Amino acid sequence: MDIKRTNIDADTLDIIASKTGLYESLFSRKAMKYKALGLNKQNLSEQDFRQLILEEYTFLKRPVLIDGNHVFVGNSKDTVNQIIKHLNVVY
Repeated sequence: MDIKRTNIDADTLDIIASKTGLYESLFSRKAMKYKALGLNKQNLSEQDFRQLILEEYTFLKRPVLIDGNHVFVGNSKDTVNQIIKHLNVVY
């Protein structure tokens, strides 16, 4: 899914968040707009995270990998290792 052309829709975001547990886990604090808009100085709620991601694709942590009921978000070393482990077990 190319979220630069078509931002993620609410239904898809809600499904992913239900699998990860929180919208905050999908939110990228590394996005340039995070500090530029002063969001780093605010206490954001889950609904704030959801709305920000829906409004601006840069706030969605990437990549997002969905394989059945398994969802992996981001590219941290730990996440990449979990993906590799999952794919080696499944395939």
